[in-house]
Amino acid sequence: MFELSAQSVTAKSSQKPLQCGFQPVEETMLEVEKAMAEREKPDVSPLGSSSEDISRYEEIRLPVRVVHGPHRSPPGNEQIEGREVLRPRPHGEARLRVALYSHDTLGLGHLRRNMLIARALASAPTGCTNLLITGAHEANFFSLPERVDCLTLPRIQKNDAGEYSVGQLDISVERLTRMRGMSICSVLEHFQPDLLIVDKVPKGAFDELVPVLEMLRSDRGTRCVLGIRDVLDDAATVRREWQRESYEGAIDRYYDEIWVYGDRRVYDPRHEYGWSDAVADKVRFTGYLDRSARHASHVEATSASSPPAGTNPADASILASFLRPREPSVSRVLCTLGGGQDGYPLARVFLDSLADKNVTGLLLSGPFMPAELFARLQDRAARLKNVQVVRFAPQADRLLGSADRVIAMAGYNTVCEILTYGKPALLVPRVSPRQEQLIRTRRLCELGLVDMLHPQDLSPATIGRWLSQTPAAQTDSRYRLDLNGLSRIQDYATCLTQKCPIHPTRTAHS
Repeated sequence: MFELSAQSVTAKSSQKPLQCGFQPVEETMLEVEKAMAEREKPDVSPLGSSSEDISRYEEIRLPVRVVHGPHRSPPGNEQIEGREVLRPRPHGEARLRVALYSHDTLGLGHLRRNMLIARALASAPTGCTNLLITGAHEANFFSLPERVDCLTLPRIQKNDAGEYSVGQLDISVERLTRMRGMSICSVLEHFQPDLLIVDKVPKGAFDELVPVLEMLRSDRGTRCVLGIRDVLDDAATVRREWQRESYEGAIDRYYDEIWVYGDRRVYDPRHEYGWSDAVADKVRFTGYLDRSARHASHVEATSASSPPAGTNPADASILASFLRPREPSVSRVLCTLGGGQDGYPLARVFLDSLADKNVTGLLLSGPFMPAELFARLQDRAARLKNVQVVRFAPQADRLLGSADRVIAMAGYNTVCEILTYGKPALLVPRVSPRQEQLIRTRRLCELGLVDMLHPQDLSPATIGRWLSQTPAAQTDSRYRLDLNGLSRIQDYATCLTQKCPIHPTRTAHS
């Protein structure tokens, strides 16, 4: 395909983790408060793979629930040395249980990817029951499929520079992280997952998953998988971060496999990031995540021109109009910005580029577009007759499937949708603070699957020139790339969990 330029079109807090257990909530919080008051300088040493590294994490030990007085266990639970052992699963709860953890981040990418995976695991033939764990309240924007539910944690937010801070609560990052870690421990001790899938960050945000991983590996026999997108960042940055955070040691200690949601022919993190043999041997490539099956099943259940479920009334008619069949002579162009927090420059230029074009345009700004900037885009679009602006659509892939052309930033999920539907696409990648989108776009451009415009060359003229060109004949991406990610994840999950020994507290029917 082509890489566009302005001149021409050329060929291509740290803190100590908790140990998990049970005791009355009031006693637990008093113990936590006391310990936090005594510890003015928290240990900042990263977790390594040696026993010496592990021993640095002297932590608050939450005692198991002692069975006496008013705190009796539910009927049927066993008591072993004062510990409450959960009852075996009833015969009707024999489905595999999967927990999917998504650390808080900028945008919706991690959450959307985990929701898509959960939907696939919940469907036939696996039929798993799935629990999403996230600090993104935006999970409520999406409809949950059968056998999928969500635990929403208090938020940790990340700014454009990649720095973390507390989301809404007026408390320290350390206190918030401990609250989150305790919540995850308690929920998973009762949920008893057969499989835990952790998105991108091996130890979770601020190491909050370390006590969870220790509990699941030592007491539960849960299989643990680290799931990562095709590209994390440029090689130098990833190597530096992984060394600083001792991620390879954590992977060696806690994880059975690493699932890469991509095709090694596009990007192979084992070699790009110089992973050790021990880590590289755990890698399994799933292929990219093909959304067409989900789109087809949805269209069967609803009118093809009906707006996505969960759409607010003001936007419903706009989306329905874009989905409605049109005259072939009028091209439909979709511009999508992912979460939208840094998409204003592309959005503004996109609107300006349509001023004299015989097209129907739709701008999907994203839910994180600042309100002031979104209002400016609405005012700009109101002066044009061929484009409208919508903040958010829960099923944006339906809109992409109905478009003739797509202009977009190059986030992982958007790219998967473009590859799924084989749409002519111009990608304008984010180039800071991470190089992930730039690397992905360049690799796909070299393979002839997308066109690329560097943000420094962004202008109405360059986009207008691309829109004026006759689209190149599109080769079905399935013949060029592996797009079988969702079905392969089902296979990997089944294979991995079948290797698990029977949980000591479960019956043969569990």
